[in-house]
Amino acid sequence: MIQPVAEGVRRWTLQSVLERDRLFVGAGLVGVSTIAWVYSVSGAGTMSGDMQLPRTALWAPLDVWLVFVMWAVMMVAMMVPSASPVVIAYAALRRRQDVSARAWLAVGAFLTGYLLVWTAFSGLATLAQWGLQRAALLTPTGASATPWLAGVLMLAAGAFQWTPLKTACLRHCRSPFAFFLTSWRDGVDGALRMGMEHGAVCVGCCWALMLLMFVAGVMNVYWLAGLALFVLVEKVAPGGEWLGRWAGVGLIGWGLMLISRAP
Repeated sequence: MIQPVAEGVRRWTLQSVLERDRLFVGAGLVGVSTIAWVYSVSGAGTMSGDMQLPRTALWAPLDVWLVFVMWAVMMVAMMVPSASPVVIAYAALRRRQDVSARAWLAVGAFLTGYLLVWTAFSGLATLAQWGLQRAALLTPTGASATPWLAGVLMLAAGAFQWTPLKTACLRHCRSPFAFFLTSWRDGVDGALRMGMEHGAVCVGCCWALMLLMFVAGVMNVYWLAGLALFVLVEKVAPGGEWLGRWAGVGLIGWGLMLISRAP
């Protein structure tokens, strides 16, 4: 009689811990995302803040750094909300193994690894922005200076929505438990590597959509919010995979329209 009661108490205690942890991790992710959004809206997202894009193609080292920081913060703002279910699931699995403080270090390492990959992507996006602006294909606000570029970017993003790579990466993001089962690594170092692996798959899923920031401008907060919402819905909403595909059809049509109207 005592053993079943003790087992029931243990399960109840573990469930209570996991529920509390879920709220704690969720609140932390909301906080990180909120800080990034506040920065993006008050600085990079509008022309009213201190953050200003370089006005000429001759970027100084400080310009490169500021644009890189802008991209890195934007990626946090856009991608942390859609990655939250995966981070929370990882935290729950980790805490089932270990309820000590080391588990929190592992969760932080997982998120850090994920964001490191997107930070690397931000570096590539910064180089792409510099190259496009140097070629006079972008305005000083980071928007396409020609309908040809906007149309090509939309065509590429729309077509990518139907590729096997997109499908595989999106399914991983929507249902990561197969990844946890096959790629689980213990320890903080293992958590960092798992976060980086998940981040690489996430970049594989969303890189083409991120390049659409060059269509309306990397300082356009409404475009930023719209893309972030689309990524979130595509990853977590029922039927998100097919929603993304049909949105790809719309992007292809929009891109063809822009190209057809180009002088």
